[in-house]
Amino acid sequence: MSSEGQQLAPVGRLYGFLLIFLLCSIALVARAVNLQIVDTEFLQGQGEARYLREVPVPVRRGNILDRNGEPLAVSTPVDSVWVNPKILLQTPADIEPIANVLGVEADEIERRLTQRSTREFVWLRRRLNPRVAAEIEALALPGVSLQKEYRRFYPAGEVTSHVIGFTNIDDIGQEGLELAYNDWLQGKPGLKRIIRDRLGRTIEHVELIRESVPGHDLNLTIDRRLQYLAYRELKSTVLKHGARSGSVVLLDSTSGEVLAMVNQPSYNPNHSDIDSEGLRNRAITDVFEPGSVMKPFAVASALETGRWTPTTPIDTTPGRINIGGHTISDHHNSGPIDVTR
Repeated sequence: MSSEGQQLAPVGRLYGFLLIFLLCSIALVARAVNLQIVDTEFLQGQGEARYLREVPVPVRRGNILDRNGEPLAVSTPVDSVWVNPKILLQTPADIEPIANVLGVEADEIERRLTQRSTREFVWLRRRLNPRVAAEIEALALPGVSLQKEYRRFYPAGEVTSHVIGFTNIDDIGQEGLELAYNDWLQGKPGLKRIIRDRLGRTIEHVELIRESVPGHDLNLTIDRRLQYLAYRELKSTVLKHGARSGSVVLLDSTSGEVLAMVNQPSYNPNHSDIDSEGLRNRAITDVFEPGSVMKPFAVASALETGRWTPTTPIDTTPGRINIGGHTISDHHNSGPIDVTR
């Protein structure tokens, strides 16, 4: 090979290398333009989906108060624990300490999460007591988080249960006034956007998307003191006579307002194991023969005239009477009786 050809060979290799370098540079620039300009919206969305979350803002349910402002139903903030199965199942050893705190078997939690392994949100326990919630938070395990909720509490317990009713685990009314006025009491939850780390902990509150609207309070004509007295007397009377059930309704004779309404059997709405037998508000749902209901009013009106006393004799013979063309009959002829009988 001539000396001229030997000199051109390195130059050709240099140009070839520069050409390859130039093509690689163009490819990198094109890729950068594609990522930064063409696909930027998609990529930002994918990135935000891994750390940006929209979470509901729990709202307080309205209180139920008696005529004197005494609480009959209130809501208190509590913590509930939830997990991301996709994260927690990557470290199965973390399930054991959670199970110990909650007092359940680790295998049960693992089986439950495995069945829901495609989800990102699974409740483990709702409405924890403060001690358990603090222990869960202290574990600081990836994929395990606490969320604020509200729990309904009924200070008078079974004394007002048939009037007030109760809510379910999601704070929705199921019985009594809790059900009848659910829309008024419930309120509307808010929504906020937050940033969470890989452990599920909230790092930053980005923005409030929707304001929460607290529930309205409900004021009743019920007097809690009279309600308690009526309940105590009814319960003792039912037990004394071995009755299957009983009801008492106490009214204001001037305004007709209900001051107390109690039933037996009853139930405690603060407990989760509610016996269905005691749910019925017999004072409202049970049917009574109307004549018997009106007899006390008729006798009271007669006594108020002064022409009648408890011992005034009345001849009920022959046990029937014609009123407006209709014959009203008693079950038998009682003959002469006094007002008391």
